[in-house]
Amino acid sequence: MTNQIDAIAAAQSHRAANGAAVLAEFVELLALPNVSRNLDDVAAVADRIVGMLQRRGVTARAESQPGAAPLVVGHLTVPNATGTIGIYAHYDGQPVDQPDWSVEPFKPSLFDAPLTEGGVEIPFPIADDGIDPEWRIYARSSADDKAPVMAVCAAIDALSKAGLSPTNNVVFMFEGEEEIGSPHLAAYLHRLGDELAADIWLICDGPVHQTRRPQVVFGVRGISEMEITVHGPARPLHSGHYGNWARNPNLELARLLTSMKDADGTVLIEGFYESTQPITEADRAAVAALPDDDESLRHELGLGDPEGRGEALALRLLLPSLNIRGLDGGAVGERAANVIPVAARASLDIRLASGNDPQHMMELVAAHVRRHGWHLVDADPDAAMLAAHPRVASISMKANYPGVRLPTDSALAALLVGAASAAAGEPAVAVPTFGGSVPLHHFTTILGAPIAITPFANHDNNQHAADENIRIANLWYGVDLMASLLTMPVNH
Repeated sequence: MTNQIDAIAAAQSHRAANGAAVLAEFVELLALPNVSRNLDDVAAVADRIVGMLQRRGVTARAESQPGAAPLVVGHLTVPNATGTIGIYAHYDGQPVDQPDWSVEPFKPSLFDAPLTEGGVEIPFPIADDGIDPEWRIYARSSADDKAPVMAVCAAIDALSKAGLSPTNNVVFMFEGEEEIGSPHLAAYLHRLGDELAADIWLICDGPVHQTRRPQVVFGVRGISEMEITVHGPARPLHSGHYGNWARNPNLELARLLTSMKDADGTVLIEGFYESTQPITEADRAAVAALPDDDESLRHELGLGDPEGRGEALALRLLLPSLNIRGLDGGAVGERAANVIPVAARASLDIRLASGNDPQHMMELVAAHVRRHGWHLVDADPDAAMLAAHPRVASISMKANYPGVRLPTDSALAALLVGAASAAAGEPAVAVPTFGGSVPLHHFTTILGAPIAITPFANHDNNQHAADENIRIANLWYGVDLMASLLTMPVNH
């Protein structure tokens, strides 16, 4: 079986000897428009990717369903393989109608330095010597997320030319709707579930650490959303005539919300943390090993006293959070009126840790509201309903999706950190979970496989914005990383 070190060396030799050709093929892919909503465009990109894979001996095709972008599926079967890895990326991109692009989004341009540092456009190389790793390619999806397609193709080429082969069977999945929320991904996975079986799915998206160190991320948070409306009098009341007598829904809502969370940030709702995947000593060790920028971040954000009693931000992200994202009740400033309003509303989001069920977490909040003396209704109450109960509130709920996380002390986690470290030539950052919410639960709930995020784009790549770019050094690291991942010893 192929040794990882030999595979990485093969990748490095290949890109050193064929760098200009790799960049030329990447430019052809980047030149194809890929805004998610333009189905004809994304279908053309899917066809291009199928061709790229097939030229490398991958059995590939574009699956389709009505009204959806194609899903590119590929298989690379290796005799005597010890396991199967899945590689996921998306080939669609964000809209390009932002007015502040410095280049044409689908006319890839090469610059000798970042535009923000006075970079000058230069021609793409025709020879392999003299390619500066600090050069940058500017184009939509150069970083997010066509780069993994090119990186894995180059890695397969490198292994083949060196007479090496992957250690693992490989399943490829390239999606065309990630930037619009993956509305058809679950249907595709249900339909293709058996042939997408893998020991782990690697999500090749996102940037390396802000320090430029490689990183592997082992989880993402889920999210639920809800609104709580506290109802007051049947009509707005004069605050002079009725103040001190009619209850004010703004004050009632404030009391209710402060009962949910203490001053240190601990959520006081009964059972809120019970279903959360426990934070292990391995998790704490991984967080302790992360570059510590909490204090500088606190100053940058103007946070005098963060929640959590001094715990690291990365540890806090392993817990579910209750966020009040908006309040509405009456008016302020020049629009303020001396009235007791009829209602006050709070909009909340719950960031879900691994183990939390989206619906259950919202029901815990609703139960908390009831325990504090509120009668819950599904619609706006009439005067009779308001008169019949001391306190009336309504709640609307939207259960989006759960969080997922691979334990940092698992054998797979160790393999991934080792693979990234070997490819980069320096220790990789192991991040227990991202703070944001991404619907990766489909891979665990439908395919039954763990996930990890293995990114390689530069952290300043301007993804989703104008002047998106990828640093050549990061693309080269991606080629090396793919070679390392294809040959890591995953066992059934």
